[in-house]
Amino acid sequence: MLQHPPIGQRPSLRPCRLAGWGTYLPDEVVTFGNQTRYRIPDGMSQLDMLAAAAEDALRRADLHPDDIDCIIAACAAGVQPIPCTAALVMERVAPRAGAAAFDVNSTCTSFITAVDIASRYLAAGDYERVLIVSGDVGTRFLDAGQRESFELFSDAAAAVVLTRGAGGENAPGVLGSLQQTWPAHAHDTELRGGLSLHPAQSYADGDPSDYLFAMNGRRALLGMLAVLPDFFDRFFDRVGLGLDEIDLVVPHQASRALGIAMRRIGIPRDAYVDRVAEFGNMVSSSVPFMLATSLDEGQAGPGDTIVLCGTAAGLTANALALRL
Repeated sequence: MLQHPPIGQRPSLRPCRLAGWGTYLPDEVVTFGNQTRYRIPDGMSQLDMLAAAAEDALRRADLHPDDIDCIIAACAAGVQPIPCTAALVMERVAPRAGAAAFDVNSTCTSFITAVDIASRYLAAGDYERVLIVSGDVGTRFLDAGQRESFELFSDAAAAVVLTRGAGGENAPGVLGSLQQTWPAHAHDTELRGGLSLHPAQSYADGDPSDYLFAMNGRRALLGMLAVLPDFFDRFFDRVGLGLDEIDLVVPHQASRALGIAMRRIGIPRDAYVDRVAEFGNMVSSSVPFMLATSLDEGQAGPGDTIVLCGTAAGLTANALALRL
């Protein structure tokens, strides 16, 4: 049984500051009707995108790469099985930083999980400056015959730098978080091949479809709609906030059904970001990319309380309240 504070009793703030952010969006654009999607070019890698976003975030934070003491890669699929993607980003961006480097993965909500973990390290004083990078090249795994997924995804990367905060009343930081997984829906969205279940060397003798992304969109949507209302009731109870205290909700841009999900949990249209038509589902970079876009466009700013949230393969729901 999940335990959380009584309604109105807020958990302790985890002080941290969003010191910088960066994004990378490929130049190649494809359209499906009124939907715009982005594709990484053949000569570019996932690591190239992650490094570009990380360098942008470090510039905005006015930090030298050697200032970073922890790097977290929060991607749905990494660059290679071993070593971790964070180590490869560190090799490219901050080879002399002397930092810890590791990966976290809750697929499309990996960034939210990484912010949750980073805020705990920062609040405990274990680290001072954490670089989080997210990004996927999902379009390289798509099945052209599965239209609902082929026309949904975009490639992109995003990064943020979180620094340790001083605390105090109305200080920036994480106000609370909640994450839960319902494994009955674990196979609604999946990519089976490439690791221990179907190793790469088995491709020639196996089923090629195991190495392409597969999605039962209807089942995934119905599963999500069934669990979200109760999940968000518990989330708002846990963080001790009401909707009227939230300045902006930044959800994972899962699909064109985003509006349905937001209505189901009672979030009005003018209170959340919906850019699915313009950018599509950018997998792990979706939430941080939309966060960065909201900051760049003045939709969110210092002192605001925002909610980062989304659902992911698993089926996982994830939400985190952050004061900027």
